[in-house]
Amino acid sequence: MQSPAPHSSNPPHLAHHFVAGCTELRYAGFWLRVPAAILDLILLAIPLAVFVSFLAVARGNSMAFLRLHPGEPPSALLADFGKSSLFAVLCFFILSGWLYFAFLESSSWQGTIGKRIFGLYVSDLQGHPVTFGRASGRFFGGRLLAHIPFCGVLYFAADCTCAGLTARKQALHDRIAGCLVLRKSGRILSL
Repeated sequence: MQSPAPHSSNPPHLAHHFVAGCTELRYAGFWLRVPAAILDLILLAIPLAVFVSFLAVARGNSMAFLRLHPGEPPSALLADFGKSSLFAVLCFFILSGWLYFAFLESSSWQGTIGKRIFGLYVSDLQGHPVTFGRASGRFFGGRLLAHIPFCGVLYFAADCTCAGLTARKQALHDRIAGCLVLRKSGRILSL
């Protein structure tokens, strides 16, 4: 005689909900993204500092930075370094940032070094990896717009607010590109 199958205490609709919950996307909000962004900014500052140093030496005004003092107006920097040099530095920063974010977010890592260390990754709206084009759209829809004088500060504030308050924790640049920043389950500080 066979023993009857054990009766599950969970109704079938709850069992399905549990299985669906295992594959549920875990959104990364503002406070989870901040340390990763700070680390990425520090990493991007290294090649920027090297570029600025070489540019200053090439232009023959490497001592201009040593003469700057805290609290001096930006006009002092413009006078010593020159508008064309500052424009070149800005272009280098945008280009290096774009390549850094777009290549790493569309790679098998699905995120920058900062995101990877803090257990975050970028995906499309279904949780799949993003293409280089979509990662580029994410960069240009966010970080590039934040560099525009005057409105860039307002955009940055709105972007950060959306990352903290929207249901899927999407910043404006995530919404523009159709992306999500997600958390790996139980993983922080992993390379």
